Amino acid sequence: MGLATGIGGQAGCAVETTYGTYVAPTRFLPVTKAPFTKVKNTVQLSWLGAGRLGNLGAARVVTTHAGKGSIEMGVYNHGMGILLQALMGTTVTPVQQGGTTAYLQTHTIADVVGKSLTMQVGVPDTTGTVRPYTFLGSKITDAEFTIETAKELTAKFNFDCRDVTEAQTLVAASYSANMRPFVGTDTGIKVGVFGSEAAVLGVRKVDLKIDRALKTDRYYVQAGASAGLKAEPLIGDFWKITGTVTADNVDKTIWADRFAADSGFSLVLETIGLAIGVSGSNDTFRITLPQCFLDGDTPTLDGPDIVSGAFPFTATFDATNLPKIEYMSSDTTV
Repeated sequence: MGLATGIGGQAGCAVETTYGTYVAPTRFLPVTKAPFTKVKNTVQLSWLGAGRLGNLGAARVVTTHAGKGSIEMGVYNHGMGILLQALMGTTVTPVQQGGTTAYLQTHTIADVVGKSLTMQVGVPDTTGTVRPYTFLGSKITDAEFTIETAKELTAKFNFDCRDVTEAQTLVAASYSANMRPFVGTDTGIKVGVFGSEAAVLGVRKVDLKIDRALKTDRYYVQAGASAGLKAEPLIGDFWKITGTVTADNVDKTIWADRFAADSGFSLVLETIGLAIGVSGSNDTFRITLPQCFLDGDTPTLDGPDIVSGAFPFTATFDATNLPKIEYMSSDTTV
């Protein structure tokens, strides 16, 4: 008998060739939470029935059905590429760095059409049986990243799913033995002109959200095998990248003056981990936003403690350089 609690659970995924068509999971994610659920819409017809006081069960019909969910996890030095590709949209081939064991993935923001995953979540019951729930046509709608000084980098990926099935067999999970999370003290924050950003001090926390603005309600009047199932969600609006920098008032020119002048700047969040083998390269997770504007306030005097502030920001397109996530690891495939 397996473990009868969440400790026995698992979450795995695989890249789909065709939206909504099952592919057995091959990548198992070190998640802390994976709350996926089935979504259904119903109609209940009501009509007068010669004194009948309740609605008939036979008049209840399921119309559309789908799934939704999220995974919460640390940002690790292995295995993140499959999620970053589904989020950002670029089809990525890791590039070997010289003759080393380091491979660089560059995920530039792009259209996400055709980028869907099969997600399988193993949910234990109290008998110790792990029940497989498989979510087909899983597309990442948005993701949130948090960087904090004394903690691991965390990520939350939110999914819209075409369908849910319990018919697929639970795939046995396997994990890399040398996974290491990136942490806040691995991270440098850089701001300035794109390509010439400089490190800044005083940052305590950064929250970042990447929203792909997908239209997820593509249901149509149709019969047959696809009845009640959505067509693949497409981009329905401009991407939205927002966040907040929480920083002490170390240098007013970095945040306060840029807010006051509404001047644009490039923001780089660069996390450098351990050396990869003996190559001299390091595990790296780097987010580059070539143009940002601050939406917050100037620092305020709120008491005797160190003056600090929260500086919300919005990323825009500078007409040349697109936002990107670079991920360097020893992974030879996404």
